[in-house]
Amino acid sequence: MFWHCKGMLFRQLEYFVALAREQHFARAAAACYVSQPALSEAIRKLEQELDVPLVRRGRTFQGLTPEGERLVLWARRIMADHDALKHEITALKSGLAGQLRLGLIAAASTTSAILVDEFCARHPLARVQIDSGLPSSEIVARLQRFELDAGVIYLSGDDPSDLMVIPLYQERMVLIASDTLLAEPTKQLSWKELTVLPMCLLKPAMRGRQAVDRALAENGLSITPQIETDSVDALYAHVSTGRWASLVPHPWSYRFRLPAGLRVIPIAGEVVVSSVGLVTSAAEPGSVMGRALAAVAATLNMDDLFNPQSTGTTN
Repeated sequence: MFWHCKGMLFRQLEYFVALAREQHFARAAAACYVSQPALSEAIRKLEQELDVPLVRRGRTFQGLTPEGERLVLWARRIMADHDALKHEITALKSGLAGQLRLGLIAAASTTSAILVDEFCARHPLARVQIDSGLPSSEIVARLQRFELDAGVIYLSGDDPSDLMVIPLYQERMVLIASDTLLAEPTKQLSWKELTVLPMCLLKPAMRGRQAVDRALAENGLSITPQIETDSVDALYAHVSTGRWASLVPHPWSYRFRLPAGLRVIPIAGEVVVSSVGLVTSAAEPGSVMGRALAAVAATLNMDDLFNPQSTGTTN
């Protein structure tokens, strides 16, 4: 790529993309570490060079013009190619360096440590910036806007064709509860037995909760939890009090050593299974960092690590 077009500076495109993302002049300027007047002037010069209005201005930012909406797509691609070129050249000289931008669904915020650990072991000069707790749809949107290099999402089977997909593991839901709530020793519980327990669950909008609700509905059952949260960490914290039970993705029982008195119990006739995978752009040359992480993911067998038989019942 070339970095000048009719006098257009790469820095102007960077400021313009930041404004499109932040939807606010002051926030965009702060994100670019420049003053607001400097950012505004750079974008005005960009409009003059292109001879089209890019921003609708009033007393505050009013959005992009149709021309601006088109330009921001090109600007994001130019910036992504610019970063990829720098990473490629650095990798050829001294090994992969720079920053990997990784987006994670909430359920993968700890399990992804296995993937990141192996990536950093292979590429010790690389840095990793993680945005966790994102919906799968938001991760895909950020990949398509070149704001992420890779993401770990729930796979749907009809994921966009512009993404490269590498399955990581199958996620199953298991019960975690204290001995005081599960007085009788048991190796598994039925869905009906779950409904009598005081529960804390993920929020209804989250994929793991939706899978649980579907499984309950298929059995003619429902649960009204006393506590709902968007954090699996918070579920563990509340279960640790001994007052509540919860349903969590089974890989979390691999990552966390449960306090004494808490158990992991499989669900009889379990049908709650979700596929978790790594996604990155399928475009060529694409993100060098994303390709490197995908290469690592392709060598891992995380399903073996998270085999539910290995979790069993934890005392």
